[in-house]
Amino acid sequence: MPATKRSKQRDCILSYLTSVRSHPTADQIYQEVQKMIPNISLGTVYRNLNLLAGEGTILRISCGDGVDHFDATVTPHNHFICHSCGCVLDLEMDSIDHINTIAGAGFSGMIEGHVTYFYGQCPKCCKKQLTN
Repeated sequence: MPATKRSKQRDCILSYLTSVRSHPTADQIYQEVQKMIPNISLGTVYRNLNLLAGEGTILRISCGDGVDHFDATVTPHNHFICHSCGCVLDLEMDSIDHINTIAGAGFSGMIEGHVTYFYGQCPKCCKKQLTN
């Protein structure tokens, strides 16, 4: 898909996303971008996130909580989702891309990729649980 025309709003959204590692939701992005562009609408944020995700500039992460999270790191990596607080974290780990070959061994179609989410409790929630 060809890159779209640049806009101040899109640049601001992308700049914010590249500055954080927290995998924010559209509402969280809206709250932060509104500090820089007070008259931006939530609809504009959603449209630009959809556009950026559609062209592959950012990742849309659907982790089962009914809300999409967004990530500016588009290189292949895995995510951890905390069942307690709902945070989404990048996992620093060796590649598991060989899973495509394993999955394709008994499959007559063509596997082009995979999405893997790891679930549990994040370090903050584990620490909080220990102190209670």
